[in-house]
Amino acid sequence: MTEPLRAIVYGDVNLNILDGSAIWVQSMSEALCGAGVDVRVLLKAPVETGRLVDPMRAMPGVTVIDPFTSGLAEGRTPLTPEAAVSIIEGLDGSAPADLVVVRGLRLVTAAAASARLHGRLWTYLTDIAQSPLDMDEQQRERLASIAGASRWMLCQTEELRALIEATVPGVSGRCELWSPIVPAPDVDPVPRPTGPLRLVYTGKFAPLWNTLEMTRLPALLAEQGIDAEVHMVGDKIHDVPGDRDWSVRMREALQSSPGVVWHGGMPRQEAMALAASGDLGLSWRAPEMDASLELSTKVLEFGVLGIPVLLNRTPMHESLLGADYPLFVANESDVVQACIALSADPSARDELGRRMAASVAPYRMAAAIVRLRALLERTFPSPPQALASHVSAAGRPLRVVVASHDLKFFTRIQEHLAGLPGVELRLDHWEALSVHDVSVGEQMVARADVVICEWAGPNLVWYSRHKRDGQRLIVRLHRFELEAGWLADVRAEAIDQIVCVSPFYAQLTAKRTDWPVERIVVIPNWVDVAQFDRPKLAGAEFTLGMIGISPHRKRPDLGVDVLARLRRRDRRFRLAIKSKMPWDYWWIWRKPEERLETERLFHRLHTDPLVEGAVTFDGFGGDVASWLRRVGWVLSTSDDESFHLAPAEGMASGAVPALLPWPGAETIYDTRWIHPDPASMADAIHDITASGRWQADRALAREQVRASFPLDAVCDVWARILVEDLSSQTAQGTLARTQLDSSSPGANTAE
Repeated sequence: MTEPLRAIVYGDVNLNILDGSAIWVQSMSEALCGAGVDVRVLLKAPVETGRLVDPMRAMPGVTVIDPFTSGLAEGRTPLTPEAAVSIIEGLDGSAPADLVVVRGLRLVTAAAASARLHGRLWTYLTDIAQSPLDMDEQQRERLASIAGASRWMLCQTEELRALIEATVPGVSGRCELWSPIVPAPDVDPVPRPTGPLRLVYTGKFAPLWNTLEMTRLPALLAEQGIDAEVHMVGDKIHDVPGDRDWSVRMREALQSSPGVVWHGGMPRQEAMALAASGDLGLSWRAPEMDASLELSTKVLEFGVLGIPVLLNRTPMHESLLGADYPLFVANESDVVQACIALSADPSARDELGRRMAASVAPYRMAAAIVRLRALLERTFPSPPQALASHVSAAGRPLRVVVASHDLKFFTRIQEHLAGLPGVELRLDHWEALSVHDVSVGEQMVARADVVICEWAGPNLVWYSRHKRDGQRLIVRLHRFELEAGWLADVRAEAIDQIVCVSPFYAQLTAKRTDWPVERIVVIPNWVDVAQFDRPKLAGAEFTLGMIGISPHRKRPDLGVDVLARLRRRDRRFRLAIKSKMPWDYWWIWRKPEERLETERLFHRLHTDPLVEGAVTFDGFGGDVASWLRRVGWVLSTSDDESFHLAPAEGMASGAVPALLPWPGAETIYDTRWIHPDPASMADAIHDITASGRWQADRALAREQVRASFPLDAVCDVWARILVEDLSSQTAQGTLARTQLDSSSPGANTAE
């Protein structure tokens, strides 16, 4: 029987105080426990109340570690970040953890500096700058350091994930959405008592949370003839720099305001039971909070209970509840008017309660456990049977070396292989296509069981000539290598498997080389469908997108042609381009023809009234999934491609692909998305949008990419190829790809 995974959980928060940060520790522990993980929870402060700690101690598979009673900490002073990291390292030393889940910027910064914990951190941050304008270079460097040490960065909201991905290069693909979790309420349905209108607030007491203003609501409503009570739960009253008396006024208001009932701190389930007896929840905050990227756990708890909530109108809240939600408020007057309206129509309150419950369903604990299990399976994959048998027979790990100058298309496969039990993976990083430290290569050859050459470059030449007997050599060929003179120097008989990313290039490889055709296999590029599955922004159906426009054979000019034809009919269409520019590549910009085509393109963008001002250029970066939220169509107008991942990524994001018929496109993508020329492409885009078919087409595109290029299936084939000789027919069984037919080498030769 496989041993369960082991986790250490630590939040830099005091679990004696009931707030969202403390509840996160409890919820994360419960979710890990539900996913079958053994959990050790380290406490920051001595236990003064068991409201949050006792329920965790009752969870099966959860061990609460109190460092103040177990001798791990001296005295009773709450742990500093450095002390907490030291204790975590000690716990890991006695029983190694598979993952270490940590929260709080100061604590996470200290944990990221630990060499022992590197690569096993699952970091969760909310206490960072909430806008790119507020993030200075020091903060960016700190986030980059945290990202480098983290296996996953858990982001509470889509907006926060987008901010981190845009701020930290290289983190995309490792930012996982981890929304607040709401447990199933352990309360029986309570009939709401007759009598005063009951408003409920739970959480901290602080100026930006409008808690002092809330204590005035019963009096304001009484002036309108409405008998009302405000029930307030919590015991954390903030001290306010610059206003020493605020906490005194807050406490006095809680204790003496007419119609206010202060319940103090309560265990979470008891607080939810109290909220269940209310008519309305309060999450109305100061306008300064509207830019926050943190979603209130209390809003979700009210939703689970079917209690409508009064809250600010923000993009995040509109995304959760809909732009037409009627209880968005901005001031006391709005709150009073909303209460008047609901008092006059109790049925509306019940309908809004049902709407709230439906909106927060994805945030329930059961849904979180399902998401967590999927993430754990991805982080700790199971090996295919052939690989497991091989490792078992060998009695030691399979030693794999990846040799490459550029791993941008291989990163997620590399992570998957490195995460497989029984696989020891190392990198032979070439500084450039032909720049190699031979001494490193010799060490790799001496040790490796399997060598993977990513790109069929000089790396393949070197390893094919230094391969040991019994060593397995795998190469992945993309496109440009077929034009390179060095392929003649490859010792073909040394290659065990030749991987091509499309049937067309597999056929072309068979035609242009003397490599054994039976060793050529098609494994497509991967698409991380889960990472791209993000909600579209309003108006996305009118935004065309192009990812990568350099060199000119990507044909951005044809994309502009499509835009111009569309804007003749509908000025809402725009083109967004995410790419490095031609001048960013020295090997492109040195060519006069490339400079000329770039000048022509920009001259048109400034002089053609149809497209002037309708094209935006966004910087090159890994935040493609976030960028695609505003894109409804991804264009592929190239003269030639080996695979062209951009349309597939667009499909995964819920955009519709639109391709011109570059050679081999029909072997990768459904022909319904391929158009004979820019005019036909523009006509199809307009007709689909105008007829309302965009939603149906994007749903179909998403299902196609899920079936054709999913990351998990592609990684599984790569795990098998480490020890198995695969044929194209074998790979087809897993990925439904076209079988290689060496007698049909394709039509036109791509450049």
